[in-house]
Amino acid sequence: MAQQQTAPAQRPRLLQAAVDAFQQPDIRKKILFTLAMLLIFRFVAHVPVPGINSDVLQSVFDNNAILGFLNIFSGGALENLSVAALGVYPYITASIVMQLGVPLVPRLQALSREGESGRQKIQQYTHYLCVPLAAFQGYAQLLLIQSFGGVSGISLTGEQALPTLATVISMVAGTMFLVWLGELISEEGIVYGISLIIFSGIVAG
Repeated sequence: MAQQQTAPAQRPRLLQAAVDAFQQPDIRKKILFTLAMLLIFRFVAHVPVPGINSDVLQSVFDNNAILGFLNIFSGGALENLSVAALGVYPYITASIVMQLGVPLVPRLQALSREGESGRQKIQQYTHYLCVPLAAFQGYAQLLLIQSFGGVSGISLTGEQALPTLATVISMVAGTMFLVWLGELISEEGIVYGISLIIFSGIVAG
């Protein structure tokens, strides 16, 4: 009985704590900034890459469980084949590779001991590595969707090379934009931005 009586009393306190936190200008600014960045993320997730037949793509995703499952982790960006279809996963891969490389590569080892300046340099290398990884993953993703009939003409040879490169470049640009957005949230918002983008994408999917 005692537990049943105390539980209702805890809710108002938690709610009041949230209200009090929101009334503080600095915290309110961070919360509103984070929400604004999430709205931008959701908008970008619905901007398609050029030359895509959205009706055909939607039909393929509706009838394929594998693509539907992958679409969950992109927050719906994959079924639209948006510029954000890769999400921030190439950046996560690049971060893991760099972390594994620190104990193996003397240059990275030295940077890891240089404090903040070394950390920023490793972060810069992570961004550089993210670009080719995003290009590779973007092209592989296009080939996968093409194998299910969602798109056509994906090739790096012949007359389809330039349109394919344009599509891959737009996907790489979308990934780098999301990485920048995530880092901006980390600096100016209330949580770690990359994790928030991944979480919000899964929830939206």
